[in-house]
Amino acid sequence: MAIFSHPIKALLAVAALSGATAVPAEAPSLAMLDMLEKGSWQLRERGNTVVAQTMCLGDARKMIQIFHSRATCSRYVIEDTPKSVTVHYTCPGAGHGRTTIRAETNRLIQVDTQGVADGKPFSQVYEARRSGACASGGGGR
Repeated sequence: MAIFSHPIKALLAVAALSGATAVPAEAPSLAMLDMLEKGSWQLRERGNTVVAQTMCLGDARKMIQIFHSRATCSRYVIEDTPKSVTVHYTCPGAGHGRTTIRAETNRLIQVDTQGVADGKPFSQVYEARRSGACASGGGGR
């Protein structure tokens, strides 16, 4: 006859007897994105000289959702290293994506993003480079 009728109760009892304590999980920091310079950034498709998009960045996390910039999305961090981050995100009703951002310097990054936006697949690789201050004169938002 078992002392504990439920396996979870048994596991909790073993943890309590062993002196184990619960430690809250730390959320990934995506610190590499914080090192990027604030300001105006130009995105060019890799191998193309034409600017595809210009973004005013205060928070480089905006680069994660280039194709879902206005959507409210949940994020799951796949990789978080000093030189690279990979994030999968889901935007209810708008689609989803997976973006890898690799820093070459704090003014030059490579952005590889793919997913589905408005029911259509996308897959794009950009080189993003800081081009100066934002047109509004601020450092970004």
